[in-house]
Amino acid sequence: MKISTKGRYGLTIMMELASKFGEGPTSLKSIAEKNQLSEHYLEQLIAPLRNAGLVKSIRGAYGGYILSRSPEEITSGDIIRVLEGPISPVDFTDEDDPAKRDLWIRIKNSIAEVLDSTTLANLITYQDEGKNENFMFYI
Repeated sequence: MKISTKGRYGLTIMMELASKFGEGPTSLKSIAEKNQLSEHYLEQLIAPLRNAGLVKSIRGAYGGYILSRSPEEITSGDIIRVLEGPISPVDFTDEDDPAKRDLWIRIKNSIAEVLDSTTLANLITYQDEGKNENFMFYI
């Protein structure tokens, strides 16, 4: 499964809103400028997030967007499903070998588990603790 720019930028929007949670609305323009993204593209992404009830829009001179729930209550799975559709790394059919079908289902369930157990609060408070080991390859 490959997450497109829709999913990646949508997650960026939501993380920005989560980092400002409780401080009032945030404009898409400020999010676009901070992350060097197209404001027009972010406008296209915010509509499905609003329709899904993940964000609320605030009108007016100091308007913008806020999360509809706390960052602890919104998962990355909620966001990715809205913007990317169902989580399915492979389109399998009944003709697939049962062993392969089981593999595809386990992969799908593993991806869903990671996405559904990672909240916006987890993402905005993430600390890199050196988990990325440097591997040395010899030829």
